[in-house]
Amino acid sequence: MIEPVTERTILHVDLDAFFASVEQRDNPELRGKPVIVGGPGGESSRGVVSAASYEARVFGVHSAMSLREAYRRCPHGVFVPVHGRRYQAASRDVMNVLRRFTPQVEPISIDEAFLDVTGSAALFGDGPSIARQIKDAVRDEVGLTVSVGVASTKLVAKIASDLRKPDGLVVVPRGDEAAFLEPLPISRLWGVGEKTAIALAEYSVRTIGDLAALPPDLLVRRFGKHGASLVDRARGIDPDPVHDGDPAKSVGHEHTFDVDSSDPEVIERTLLAMADGVAGRLRSAGVRAGTVTVKIRDSGFHTITRQRTLAEPADMTEPIFRAALELARPEIRGIRVRLLGVSASNLGEREQLALFESVEPKRRRAVEAADSLRRRYGERAVTRARLLGAGLPAPFERDPRNPLDRRARGLPVDPADVDVDPSGRDKQGDTEIDEIPLDDA
Repeated sequence: MIEPVTERTILHVDLDAFFASVEQRDNPELRGKPVIVGGPGGESSRGVVSAASYEARVFGVHSAMSLREAYRRCPHGVFVPVHGRRYQAASRDVMNVLRRFTPQVEPISIDEAFLDVTGSAALFGDGPSIARQIKDAVRDEVGLTVSVGVASTKLVAKIASDLRKPDGLVVVPRGDEAAFLEPLPISRLWGVGEKTAIALAEYSVRTIGDLAALPPDLLVRRFGKHGASLVDRARGIDPDPVHDGDPAKSVGHEHTFDVDSSDPEVIERTLLAMADGVAGRLRSAGVRAGTVTVKIRDSGFHTITRQRTLAEPADMTEPIFRAALELARPEIRGIRVRLLGVSASNLGEREQLALFESVEPKRRRAVEAADSLRRRYGERAVTRARLLGAGLPAPFERDPRNPLDRRARGLPVDPADVDVDPSGRDKQGDTEIDEIPLDDA
């Protein structure tokens, strides 16, 4: 008889080179070749790499690199367009496999998830045994490989899964967390971005062990409350539980210009279209946003983000657009803009936030009437005059993978329960659910 397991056992399951692996699975002639997902390669390519196979990574190709640079580094690579629906289907298949072993599954991106298998030992064995069963099932049933980290915390499991890719399995026994982390570079630790790493270098911190050895009060004085959490993480302490389900944290739109632009009117109309789309999606889901973020990428692929907290949560276009415009204006001076993005976060229920409604009732009724016409006759049934002839994508496109849009349509919030209509690193996850690419046109 197997004794009940009371010590927490966490798995982090990460699909290997996911998009590229799906392409190689579906096209056997691509296996063993350097596959670059994102669009056609060449000196005139304008897109970015969504994923690169391990064969392509040998040449220094990686995600978010421009396709032009990827072509320079790997001209003999096989460049393929994004097939978003294929990746969504494969992700659902993998998540279904994971849920056979425990109901406590937390997808943190399209290609990775945490599992709490503490209560699964009686049926499936200990953590390493479950990890092997998952690897075999995903390989046999979905045709893909995963790397798995097994530990007592999410943080350590996540780091472990990344150490022996592809097709890896790394187990960190309880009590060995700090020793496991000690020799690793500081860049592997959650919460340590480029700026934090530079600041830590002033204290001769190069490894996670170096950070763990520092007095906590020293880091609190230097980084505030964040400093104390850094020490805990460096020592492998992470009480965060596996969350069942992943509610929407933000909603946003991005637009890449066909030709880089420095025209203020073009940039402002684009921001307006995206703010309009974001506001419409917020209203459809019955929520308001307290924070607006803009993303700007210039012709040299330098990307910046700027964020502002609104005076009061909003679901109307005007305050979102006004904030986005004020954030963007100082940043676009003297540059040619390649990409713009507007997103809204810090979401709250409309009913909970409507006590001090500042929008005129007539204005809201008019906007809601326009929303009704769009739902009935299509997203372009009502368009702002300033956006007519702008040549921008439909500003009210919904994303069936975003929990906010699924809620607005009355669908299950869990993406694993949704069938997509075929017509239609300072993060825990490397690929945010809201960033899953759609199929290339």
